[in-house]
Amino acid sequence: MDAHPEEKIIVEVDETYADEVDAADLGRAIAATLLAEDRPDGEVSLLVTDDEVVAAYNREYRGAEGPTDVLSFAAQEPTPGFVTAPEMANYLGDIVISIDRARDQAEAAGGTLTQELQLLTVHGVLHLLGHDHAEPAEKAAMWTAQAAILNELGADILLPE
Repeated sequence: MDAHPEEKIIVEVDETYADEVDAADLGRAIAATLLAEDRPDGEVSLLVTDDEVVAAYNREYRGAEGPTDVLSFAAQEPTPGFVTAPEMANYLGDIVISIDRARDQAEAAGGTLTQELQLLTVHGVLHLLGHDHAEPAEKAAMWTAQAAILNELGADILLPE
């Protein structure tokens, strides 16, 4: 395969957390998810930030108060009367992760921050690709995909139930 998805992946970590987060590791998690889902040409951006920034996005774009662990903003959702430019066809969207939520969840699961950030990254990309977990069958399929990708990455973590 000639595609190099990491060339189309942008990972930004707030400067405050640069020493705690391996951006290249999260880029590999995105690339592994795109490959596993047969979308090696996909383009994704990821921001790792704090609860305050995530809460602002959550309020503005979802109408929900407070922070959450990960937000995915799909670029390819159909909009009536709007045609996607050909050069944007591979742009899947943006992911925003709260490092504060990731820390709390890692501690609760008995894992590391790195493991939790990998999980949230894979989870966010799967949402961009159309996966959901609102219904039991959707959830089972998404959790199976997450587990396979994380296993491929060598991540030894407990997946959420």
